Amino acid sequence: MQNQRVTTREDCLRWLEERRIAHETRDHEALHTIEEAQAARALWGPPWDRGGHCKNLFLKDRKGALFLVVTLENRNLKLNQLGKPLGAARLSFASPDLLWEVLGVRPGSVTPFALINDQPPDNQPPRVTAVLDAPMLEHERLHFHPVDNRSTTAISRDGFFNLMLETGHEPLIMDLVTAADTSGT
Repeated sequence: MQNQRVTTREDCLRWLEERRIAHETRDHEALHTIEEAQAARALWGPPWDRGGHCKNLFLKDRKGALFLVVTLENRNLKLNQLGKPLGAARLSFASPDLLWEVLGVRPGSVTPFALINDQPPDNQPPRVTAVLDAPMLEHERLHFHPVDNRSTTAISRDGFFNLMLETGHEPLIMDLVTAADTSGT
């Protein structure tokens, strides 16, 4: 099913509302780093200081496979060790042009909400493999930018899985730190 592209905060929140995926959004200044986000949350207090605050990496391998890796912001992932557990050949960050083409977002606003835009025509499978770091799923409340780093949207874990289902992405779930450590690369 081909959807209209979601490239603004308003588009993203409307998409969630149309599918009755509960969410709560807070607007703020643009946040570009984990440190900036942590400092802002310290001022916001509850409930924004609770739950899983995530970072997202849009990666490609040398064969052109695309991955959106979603993990907790404090997890130390080693890019050069993720390839083997993901079945990928030498991972690197995807270009800003590819990010825009496939997910409809700019650097700094990468988010699993952008998977809404990964809807190939003619019932083809999505281009992006969603990879979820298992420890993030221990949190009932997850936080992501709604395709714009000037807002943060909280969504329940169940709502997050509904998002995956609605976008046609069957996520690959594993503990990425453990998988990288045992991959032997």
